[in-house]
Amino acid sequence: MLTVSGSPHIHGDSSVKKIMYTVVMAMVPAMLVSVYFFGLDALRVLLISSLACLFFEWLIQKYLIKGPVTINDGSALVTGILLAFNVPSNLPVWILLIGAFISIGMGKMSFGGLGKNPFNPALVGRVFLLISFPVQMTSWPAPKLLFGSITSTDAMGGATPLGFLKEGLKNQTVPELMKDMPDYAMELIGFIGGSLGEVSVIALLLGAIYLLAKKVITWEIPTAYIGSVIIFTGILWLVNPDMYISPVFHLLTGGLILGAFYMATDMVSSPISSKGQILFGIGCGVITILIRIWGAYPEGVSFAILIMNAFTPLINRGFKPKHFGEKIQSA
Repeated sequence: MLTVSGSPHIHGDSSVKKIMYTVVMAMVPAMLVSVYFFGLDALRVLLISSLACLFFEWLIQKYLIKGPVTINDGSALVTGILLAFNVPSNLPVWILLIGAFISIGMGKMSFGGLGKNPFNPALVGRVFLLISFPVQMTSWPAPKLLFGSITSTDAMGGATPLGFLKEGLKNQTVPELMKDMPDYAMELIGFIGGSLGEVSVIALLLGAIYLLAKKVITWEIPTAYIGSVIIFTGILWLVNPDMYISPVFHLLTGGLILGAFYMATDMVSSPISSKGQILFGIGCGVITILIRIWGAYPEGVSFAILIMNAFTPLINRGFKPKHFGEKIQSA
């Protein structure tokens, strides 16, 4: 018996497992930098988050869904690392376990598992923890080298640059606040407080280049995301530099680079067409800055990506890719 299906038939060597472990490899530089800056606490968070996500996926698949166990495909491991990248290094173990359970149980398995989740699972867990445990999720330890210490950020008291800016703008101008913040070179390297995966832009960009070279992600979403942030914040900065900070600051601080390259590009929860991905990225950028500048939170990346995830089905309906062999109707 032969199964006949429509052409074309294209053989490729890509697989879920290969893609997921490529993403893991891309995140290695950021993992190493986080351990260097935050010490063994960062390693603890990375290990617990990863192992907890693997365990909860195995538990749900084996005893609730009672289907094949797929923890070897690497998707749960990616979720665990991304969740760790989105929390502070001093987060208590029990809160981290709750975040892993929500990421896997609510963000992924409740929709049927990999390929069916409409939202990025790690961001579901992160936002749940931020809303449920705001004190613990916003108590940022100042970076402390594994083999030394850093004193240049003492004026900020361990706060993230975005949080320091948002709070300080109530009484001071941007030029006054910049005197107490690390310079752009330090922010680029990672000498700032924040979540594990957002402190070093250089480490994140190294991994992003690897993902682009391996064609695991494409340029549309990151370019549209970062480009819209630059344009939006650039206009505000030119209009009133005393109240609005430069686009460079927004690029080097917070989770913008992490979100643009590692989470907004999630194949399952992002649009499938190039035009749809560009629209998706622009939406993420605009919402991120709206929250950062006028919202209650100093950071808006997680909320922006989840909101645009909800719009993905609508974007896919409006921007359908041309089918193979389809002719374009001429007027």
